[in-house]
Amino acid sequence: MEFLTAFLIGGLICVIGQILIDATNITPARILVTFVVLGVALEALGLYQPLVDFAGCGATVPLTGFGYTLARGTEKAIGEQGWLGILTGPFSAGAAGIATALISGLIVSAVTKPRSK
Repeated sequence: MEFLTAFLIGGLICVIGQILIDATNITPARILVTFVVLGVALEALGLYQPLVDFAGCGATVPLTGFGYTLARGTEKAIGEQGWLGILTGPFSAGAAGIATALISGLIVSAVTKPRSK
């Protein structure tokens, strides 16, 4: 049941993004940034943690989950380091995801041939 819940909630978040791409003139990059900021805002208001508790990876894997991770990392770092945590928290919390994205991009660019459109 956990897998089904994660799939449905994560899929719903992605469907919202796809509808925004198809039905509006907002660029995909702006939609992605909006999702990250929305995750930060919902976590700041205390609304995203219940969704994470309910949906698990279905709420943490999409881009709103990345914003949630950045906000949680910042909150934790501020508690440990004071105001310096504002600068260090997001980087330490998001390091694994950012590193994975960079390494994956490097590997894919090394094994594929780019084509111009």
